Parts: sequence; structure tokens; C-alpha cells
Amino acid sequence: MTNPESYRALALQVTCHAVNQASDRHEARSLMKNSINRLAQQIAASIAFIGFDCRLIVLPEYFLTGFPMGDTLGGWAEKACIEMAGAEYEALGKIAQKHQIFLAGNAYELDPNFPGLYFQTCFILDPSGSIILRYRRLNSLFAPTPHDVWDKYLDCYGLEGVFPVAKTAIGNLAALASEEILYPEVARCLAMRGAEIFVHSTSEVYNKNLTPKDAAKITRAVENLAYVVSANTAGIANISIPIASADGGSKIIDHRGIVIAQTDTGESMAAFAEIDLAALRRDRRRPGLNNLLARQRFELYAESYQQSDFYPANTMLETEVDRKHFLQTQQATIERLAKLGII
Repeated sequence: MTNPESYRALALQVTCHAVNQASDRHEARSLMKNSINRLAQQIAASIAFIGFDCRLIVLPEYFLTGFPMGDTLGGWAEKACIEMAGAEYEALGKIAQKHQIFLAGNAYELDPNFPGLYFQTCFILDPSGSIILRYRRLNSLFAPTPHDVWDKYLDCYGLEGVFPVAKTAIGNLAALASEEILYPEVARCLAMRGAEIFVHSTSEVYNKNLTPKDAAKITRAVENLAYVVSANTAGIANISIPIASADGGSKIIDHRGIVIAQTDTGESMAAFAEIDLAALRRDRRRPGLNNLLARQRFELYAESYQQSDFYPANTMLETEVDRKHFLQTQQATIERLAKLGII
């Protein structure tokens, strides 16, 4: 690549073939392997069409497995969660290496530091096939997060491991998972560490009207002067919900908040566009009203955050839980906040 400050990115919209109906781990792994083989063909064809300056490809949320639907925490961990150095990452790494691309996606992942749990993990592979970024989703209603085992997670990975940014030849990359696009603090903490491009793996309802998530994608781009490359699923197959419930609207938004590429429903490589890093960096260094990132006064807000206690940390640190735990904890939080007169 002759000019790392100008290249093409693709939000690849593909169908998620769920593993919920697999009888065991072996069958689930076979289904995942089939999905990776399909992706290898789709990625090769997409690059041939878009051009070999396509250097970044983002895949949808949980594209290998779908989401747990009725599975216990332990059951889903056993059946559908991949190892940190597992065969699935190795196979995806070979795709990245073959095409000399940065490949981003999202999967349910086991961590030997936290036996009995799993995390929903956003990852980025570089052109050597190595994982250069691993971000664990911090806000989830029905899955464990680093915040649920906060003290130990910090001991293991530190704050930089909670909010990782990969500084690469194609820009400073960071990841957001699904509904976390609605949480401005997550993107902001990544922007504080230099993030220029947010890769956003999602599986969401698509509507031709402006949805909350689509509004948030534009907002996260504007307030952080950053690109958002958002890949949605083209439906979820082999599960009891209607296949097209989460289908369409993958898009790329530039640092001005302009949607520069978008696709409709169905499997598609139409959401590709140029990433102009040079323009982004010029705008980040240009004084003026629109440079919202340089105008941030974080000290104004720090004390309010420190004094506030909403959803509690460490609720899964000392004890095993089932899925009822998440709603019970949220309900207790709502009741406490109501008593304090906050909500």
C-alpha cells in the first residue's frame, strides 16, 4: 500500500448462521468452520470487486454463532464460545494474512483467568494474522462483562486492556460492540487514547427511518472526530426468531458525521468507502468551533462520575449466577435509584 492515509474500508453484511440448535461443541465447531469458509470466499470476491486498496473489513456481531437463546451461561460457554488462541482465530487470521487486510469481528470468548464465564469480545486481526486488539463488551444485559468481575479484570489486564486502541499503519483502531454505540462514555474513553476509527460489529433492527442506534453512530463520529465502520447482520438463520429481524443498514460514517456508504437488506458488500485519514488528522488539529474533541473539559464531569453509583461492579466476582441475575441486578438498581429520587 503506497498511501496508508487513504484506503478503502468495508462493512461486510453477511448472514449469521446460528449454532443454537447444535447438539454439542463438536457440531457447533463444524458450523463455525462452515461460516468461516463462506466468509473466505465472500471476502476474496469483495476485495476483487472493491479494489486491492481495501485494507479494513468489519464483520457483524457474533457472526460465527448467533446469540444465546435459552442456553445457560455454562451451556453457552461449552457449546459456542471460542478459545483465545483457538482454531477459529487461526482460520480468520489466515484470511487476513492472505489478503493483507485488517479484519475485525465479534465472538463469544472464553478466558482462562475467569473459569465458568465468557465475554463478548471484539477483535482485530492484522495482515500478519495476529490479534492486535481484544475488547470485551462492557455493557450487556444478558452476558458477563469485565465490570461484573471488575477488580480481578483490572488486575489481569489493567485499564488499557479495558479500553484498548491499536495504533496501526491504517490509523488508530478501536472497537465498539453492538448497543454500546449508545454509550458515549465508551467511545469517549477510546478517543481519549487516540482512537480514529471505530469498528462497530452489530446485529440490530434496521429501519429506513432514523433509529436510536443510527443516530448514535452519527453522534459518536461527530463528537469524537472519528470514522465509524458499522457492520450489521444480514439476518440470523437457524434460530426461532424470524431470520430478517436483524438485517440491513451497514454503513460507514466519516468524522464529520456524514454517511458515506450504506447498504439495504440482505448479504451485501455495498457498504464500502474511502477512509481519508489525512483529512481526519487535519481537522483534529484545526482550531475552531467544530473541533469538539480538542474542546473537551473532562475535569468538569469527573467528580460527578466519581460520586455516582448506578449499576454495581463485581456482582459475579465471588459467586456463580444464572441468567436471572442480570435482570434481578437491574431491577435492584432501578429500585435504589427511585428511592434516591434520581429516576
